[in-house]
Amino acid sequence: MRDRTSSESGRATGRRARGELESGVMAALWAADEPLTARQLLERLPGDLAYTTVLTILSRLHDKGMLVRQPAGRGYAYAPVRDEASDTAVRMHGLLDRGSDREAVLTRFVDELSQEDEQLLHRLLGEQDAGRSDGG
Repeated sequence: MRDRTSSESGRATGRRARGELESGVMAALWAADEPLTARQLLERLPGDLAYTTVLTILSRLHDKGMLVRQPAGRGYAYAPVRDEASDTAVRMHGLLDRGSDREAVLTRFVDELSQEDEQLLHRLLGEQDAGRSDGG
């Protein structure tokens, strides 16, 4: 039996990692000022993608609830449901919820922060505490 991982990683087909195309599409949509059609996205994405590939990715992201779509010509224009920061926060919460020891996960997370990020987190937590004590 062949090792799929090693044989696939050794190929020089230019095939992207799973999720890389979805991430690229989301990044392009977050950077846009308005909903985009598949054709507009195709023009903004790097590489030599097929139009049908972009349509498939958009359909999958829509099915996952990550995009909304509105009629545009004979097709649709797509926009993210959440902004990038909100989407990242939702994913971080999901990862935290999957861990069996929240304290250990949060401790490791904070331990690995840069000094600047740790200071920012302290400031944000201080603002949260101030807001709670003001009745908010």
